[in-house]
Amino acid sequence: MYTSDSALRAFREARHTFIAGSRIDMGALATSLGVDRTSLFRWVGNRDRLLSEILWSLAVPTFDAAAAAAAPAGAARIVDVLDRFTADLIDAPYFRSFLTREPARALRLLTTSESDVQSRFVGRVTALVEEQRVAGAFDPTPLSAEELARLLVRISESFTYADLISGETPDPERARATFEYVLRPTMTGAR
Repeated sequence: MYTSDSALRAFREARHTFIAGSRIDMGALATSLGVDRTSLFRWVGNRDRLLSEILWSLAVPTFDAAAAAAAPAGAARIVDVLDRFTADLIDAPYFRSFLTREPARALRLLTTSESDVQSRFVGRVTALVEEQRVAGAFDPTPLSAEELARLLVRISESFTYADLISGETPDPERARATFEYVLRPTMTGAR
């Protein structure tokens, strides 16, 4: 995340543009900030880095809200958090606008190692699984918490970006059914 006042000002303006459903143009952003493109790039990095930071800044409160509204423990909690998070992404107009406007870039930034958005998402899901393991409410065996998190993130991606990946309609209900199938929340302690 950005720490300097200049970078934060650029980030906030770009984030506002993104949420409004508009494309972030680095030249226009630099002009609106009254600086040249070189200064802007020095502050926030390239466009992909800026977009990654914006996407993550929007993902965190979405994930936190999903966690706050989820079941209290175990596999049911993990299913609820991922279900709510995935459904909220599918329903977010600014997110859909970005996916429609820049599908190749969106997939690259969100689902590959070229951006740290996916690794951060895997980290959050790993922490969620590990929290339940430590509490004795869920056992991811035979996978590690991180291995299971990677699988769950891929499931989320498959349904969130279904239109871009396979031409199907993004479907949060099918995502939830898949999370439940993998995690078996009704089989408490059966892992």
